[in-house]
Amino acid sequence: MIGLPSSTAGAPAQDSLESARITCDIGGTFTDVVVSELSGRTTLAKALTAPAQLFDGLLEALQRAAESLAEPVERLLGRTQLFIFSTTQATNAILERTTARTGLLCTAGFPDILVRREGGSLRPYDYSRAFPDPYIPRALTFEVPERIDVDGNVLCGLQEEAARERLLEAARLGVEALAVCLLWSTANPVHELALGALIEQELPGVPYTLSHQLNPVVREYRRASGAAIDASLKPLMQQHLPEIAAGLARHGFAGELLAASSAGGVVPIWELIERPLWSVRSGPSLAPVAGRTVAAAETGSRDVIVCDTGGTSFDVSLVRAGELVFTRETWLGEPFVGHLTGLSSVDVRSIGAGGGSIAWTDPGGLLRVGPQSAGAQPGPACYGLGGTQPTVTDAALVLGYIDPDNFLGGAMKLDAAAAAAALAPLAERLGLALQQAAHAILAVANERMISAINELTVNEGVDPRESLLLAGGGAAGLTIMPIARELGCREVLIPRAAGVLSAYGGQQSDIVRELTAPRATNSREFDYEGVAATIDGLRGRLAAFESELPRDLIGECERQWFVEVRYAHQVWDLSVPLDGDGVADEPALARLVERFHDAHERVFAVREPGQTIQMSQWKGRTCVKTSKPPLRDLERRDRCADGRAPAEQRRAFFDELGEVAIEVHRGGQLSDGAVVCGPALVVEPETTIVVYPGWRLRVTSLGNYLAESE
Repeated sequence: MIGLPSSTAGAPAQDSLESARITCDIGGTFTDVVVSELSGRTTLAKALTAPAQLFDGLLEALQRAAESLAEPVERLLGRTQLFIFSTTQATNAILERTTARTGLLCTAGFPDILVRREGGSLRPYDYSRAFPDPYIPRALTFEVPERIDVDGNVLCGLQEEAARERLLEAARLGVEALAVCLLWSTANPVHELALGALIEQELPGVPYTLSHQLNPVVREYRRASGAAIDASLKPLMQQHLPEIAAGLARHGFAGELLAASSAGGVVPIWELIERPLWSVRSGPSLAPVAGRTVAAAETGSRDVIVCDTGGTSFDVSLVRAGELVFTRETWLGEPFVGHLTGLSSVDVRSIGAGGGSIAWTDPGGLLRVGPQSAGAQPGPACYGLGGTQPTVTDAALVLGYIDPDNFLGGAMKLDAAAAAAALAPLAERLGLALQQAAHAILAVANERMISAINELTVNEGVDPRESLLLAGGGAAGLTIMPIARELGCREVLIPRAAGVLSAYGGQQSDIVRELTAPRATNSREFDYEGVAATIDGLRGRLAAFESELPRDLIGECERQWFVEVRYAHQVWDLSVPLDGDGVADEPALARLVERFHDAHERVFAVREPGQTIQMSQWKGRTCVKTSKPPLRDLERRDRCADGRAPAEQRRAFFDELGEVAIEVHRGGQLSDGAVVCGPALVVEPETTIVVYPGWRLRVTSLGNYLAESE
C-alpha cells in the first residue's frame, strides 16, 4: 500500500459524491499518481512503468492509490471530475528513434534545411565527430516546384502534377507521416494548404503537419524541424493518447481529460492529439510549477532552482521573480547536433543522471555515470528483474541510504546482495572498497548534476547562492544536500510530494496555450498598424481556443503578450514581455526597447543603448485558471502523541565518517517543527531523504521538509 501516511493509511472511503482530481506522470522508470479531494486529503502512489503497455503501469499506480483510500479503482475514477496526465512517450520515441517513417515536402531547391540545421557547435574544433544525421533523411525529402517571396507574393505557382508524383513516390517508399515546410509559408500559406488537400486525396489516412499551422516562425530550420518532429509523432501519439483515454473510460472515468504540455500547463486532450509536439518534455515542465507554488507558500521565495531527479534523468529548471523561465532553444539531444522543437517551452535542462543511471569505466579507467540508464526494465540490479549493471540506486543501497524492505512504502523489496554483486567488479577495477566505490558513484553523479545547474544558472546570470534550491523526484533526497553545499546554497526545500513532483505539479497547473505570429519590424521604423493587426489576429485565435474549453473548467483568464527581439544584425532573439496588450505609441515602444536592453545585459552582460533593435515574432499566451487543491492535507493519523516516534537504527556509510549507526525516521511520524540532525534518514513512501553530517532537517507547518546547513 502506498499513500501519504498523514491521511490515507486505513482511512475509510469518502462519500462517492465527493469529487477527486487525479494527475499522473508516466516516466521512463516510474509512473506517479496524485489524488486530491475536496476534503483536503491527498494520496500519492507510484508503480514501475510498463514501457510496452503504458496504461498497465498507470493502472497499477491507480490501484495502489485506490487501495490507500480503501475503495476499488472503478469507484475512485468514477468520482474523478478531472484527470491530468503527462508522459515521456513522445520524448523517448524521438531519442530511441522509434517514431514513424516520415517524409518532408519542401520547396524545390531547399532540400537541406534539416541537414544544415542552424549555426553553432559546443565543440567546434572536434573534427573527429561525424556530421549528424538529419531528423528526416534526404532519401525521404521531396522537393515540390513552387515559390513564394518574403511579402507573400506567388512567384511560381504550385505544380500540382509534380506534387502528386512526389506523394506517390513517398507512398512507394513506405512513408507513414508527412511534414510540409515551404519557403515563406508564414507570409502566404496557400501552397502548404494545397499540399495538405493533395495529401488527403492521394494518401488518405496518412497524418501530416503543415509548418505554418504548427509554429509560424520566420526561421526556416525551426519551422521545418518542429513540423518534422510533430508529424513523426502523430501515428504513435494518435494511437497512444486515445488508448489512455479508452483505458480510463473502461475503468469508470467519465470526467474531463487534460494533458500536460511543454508550455508549463495543461491543454485539452484533442490539442495534444492534433499537435503532439507539445507533449515533448511535457512532464518535466510541471516540476517548476510545483516548485513555484510550494516555495512561495513555504518561504516566499520567488527565485527557485528546481531539481527533479528521477530514475532515468536529472532535470533542472528555474523560477525567476515568481515566473517560469521559457526558451525557444529546446533541443532533443546535444544543442546544434540534436533536433530542435522550435516551440516556446519551459526551459528544462536534462541529463542522463538518475537513480537508474549506469556506472562504468571508460578506456582510461575513469569512473563515469550515465547517460545510459537501466530504466524500469530490467532496472537496477537490486530490483531483481534481471539487471546486472551497477546503478546509482544500487550504490545508494550499498551505502545504507535505502531500506530494502520498505522501498516504495514496502510495495517493492530490494535485493541488497544483488546490488553489492553488481558493484563489486567496478570497485575492483577502481581499486576501491565496495562502499568507497558506491560513494564515488554518487559523487560523480553529483558533479554531472551540479554542471547542469550551473549551465542554467551561472551561465544565465543567476547566482545559485541567492536562490532557494528545491528538490523533487524519487532520487532527489539521496544527494541533494552535497549538491547544495557545492553550489553554496544554505537551504534546501524538499516537498513531501517530492517523489512525485511532476505529477504534483499537475495538481497546481492551469490551462496554458501559446500562439505565435510573424511580423518583422524595428525600433527606428516601427510598424504600429501591422503589429496591431498581428496582435488582433492572435487575440482572436486565443479567444477561439478559450471558447472551446469545458465550461466547468474555466476560471479567471489571464493573457500575456511577448515579442522576440534582437539587436540589428545579430542572430539570437530574447523574448520580452509587452507593456499591456500591444505597442500603441512611442512611449510604449520606448519602454519595450528599455526592457530589451535590460534583458540583454542580464543574459549576455552587454548593453547597447541607441542601437536599433529588430522584432520578428509576436506571441500571445492565455492562462485559464483552474481550481487548486490545498497545499496541506489532513492531519497525520499515524504520528505519535509527542510528534516523534522512537527512531529506528541502521548503519550507513559517509565519506567523512565511515560506516556509522544512524537514526531512521518515518516521515509520517514527525510533527510540525520536528528537527532531525544528520547523519540520519527520513523515509517517505515515495522517496528517502539522506540528512548528511552538518545538516539538519525541519518539518514545516505545511508538512514539507526544509534542510539547513549548520
